[in-house]
Amino acid sequence: MPVVTGPQWAGVRYFCTTRAGGVGTAPHDTLNLGLRAGDQPQAVAENRRRVRAMLPADPLWLRQVHGARVVDADGPAQDEPAADAAVTAVPERPLAIMVADCLPVLIADTGGRVLGAAHAGWRGLAGGVLEHTLEALRRKCPDAAGWQAWIGPGIGPAAFEVGPDVLEAFGADGPQAAALFAPRPGVAGKWLADLPALAALRLARAGVAAVHRSGLCTVSDPGRFFSYRRDGQTGRMAMLAWLCHP
Repeated sequence: MPVVTGPQWAGVRYFCTTRAGGVGTAPHDTLNLGLRAGDQPQAVAENRRRVRAMLPADPLWLRQVHGARVVDADGPAQDEPAADAAVTAVPERPLAIMVADCLPVLIADTGGRVLGAAHAGWRGLAGGVLEHTLEALRRKCPDAAGWQAWIGPGIGPAAFEVGPDVLEAFGADGPQAAALFAPRPGVAGKWLADLPALAALRLARAGVAAVHRSGLCTVSDPGRFFSYRRDGQTGRMAMLAWLCHP
């Protein structure tokens, strides 16, 4: 099963699926992992079974709502809680984030003792989902030596056309954020926004010293990635991440 990953971190394992390696048919071909994407339930179940075989345990799937709520995966068992991020300090407890243009973001301490996974579309990003995730991680590991993050495949700056509502949502972030919006040539009232760079800016300001970006655009690579912006009805990839025993 083809996957995408980033830098190797001590005590952490993670990857993001692509659209390949599953059983789904168009427009969900083939490895759709989203239960609410209009796909056949039996196909999604088989696809999730295949991904589960790559993990140390069942992942915590979320019912993502484009918000900023963070759940603690180490608390009482929850069945798809309505949230857009989760944190854990327990080895071999996988977290799952589904995406099809929004950013999957992984945050971990440099010692590999805690990790968090977040779903960051523009609404969640502007609402503080990454900062809330980092706050939850700091509560779990107050003596962390430092923090690192990986921003996985998502909509790239050449494809993310937005209106004034998105520009205004990041207005409080100041000139550094404003510089990540480029007026769309020939289209009044539209901008091209660099969502990964906006996420990286917020992570850095929150105290994450090392921020790595995949640099992969889901919209421009139909052979490898699902994209809601490009296709409308489509599947969902997932980022899976867990702590491992030293």
